[in-house]
Amino acid sequence: MLELLEALLFSTLDAAPALIFAALGGVLSERAGVVNVGLEGQMRVGAFCAAVAALSMPTPLAVMVGMVAGAGLASVHGYLSIRWRSDQVVSGMAINLVAMAGGTFLLEALYSPNGTPPIAQLPRWTLPGLAEVPLLRALSNHPSLAYLALLLPFVFHAVLHHTPVGLRLRAVGEKPHAVATLGLSVAALRWGAVVGGGLLAGLGGAVLSTAVLDRFEQHTPAGLGFMALAAVVFGRWTPLGAFAAALFFSFGNALRIGLASSAPGLLDVIPQGFLLALPYLLTLILLAVQGQRSSAPAALGTPYEQESR
Repeated sequence: MLELLEALLFSTLDAAPALIFAALGGVLSERAGVVNVGLEGQMRVGAFCAAVAALSMPTPLAVMVGMVAGAGLASVHGYLSIRWRSDQVVSGMAINLVAMAGGTFLLEALYSPNGTPPIAQLPRWTLPGLAEVPLLRALSNHPSLAYLALLLPFVFHAVLHHTPVGLRLRAVGEKPHAVATLGLSVAALRWGAVVGGGLLAGLGGAVLSTAVLDRFEQHTPAGLGFMALAAVVFGRWTPLGAFAAALFFSFGNALRIGLASSAPGLLDVIPQGFLLALPYLLTLILLAVQGQRSSAPAALGTPYEQESR
């Protein structure tokens, strides 16, 4: 039993960083009042560009390329939703469709339909003193970005709630007209949040192709962007809440893998498709349990119009 728990914990920490980074990106954007349904597309672009870049440069630099790519796609969403005041949900879905089709086209044109050539994965860190400790040794031998993902939500929480920048970001998602009366630019604050959210979503995608996998595959990120969006909602638009939800969803994915590997006879009773859908089923259940309870920013999804003050 201890070995199973250890394997589940290790798999959860391996799978969680991509979801945590994307969820934090969603929190950043939506706390500033801009709905970011395009997390899936931003993760896909980040994963693809990081994998391609890693073929010709060190993998850590390739991760940065993936972050920039995610931010670039997010800036398109910002341009449509902030500059032109387009419907933010429609804009995000359009970005997802473009990323899905564009990634598939480039993958097949440049490499093969199955995926890019293998790349060097990010190095894994071994934590001294934990290698021989049962259960706790599951905390060791993860990429550096996994430990950053465990720390960043707390830093993010402190910034949002205890710094002037965080106060302005939260205010622009609640009362943008009040922010404008202080001489601050609502558009600039929202732009910064959307692009920053894209950086984090791109980082989440880059983690998938450079740490979880060793390539970009056809179906990457396989719905994780939508799961990250669900983590934002279930986490009540807070960094720590989204972090907890992302860990829970990652545990569901680890449980699926653990059940399939440790109890192969289970596949004779439960269809494999059910196990594949288990993480997404947990997502739906949690959202259904949450019901109508919401702590969404008051101005979320509402374009700012200066003349309406």
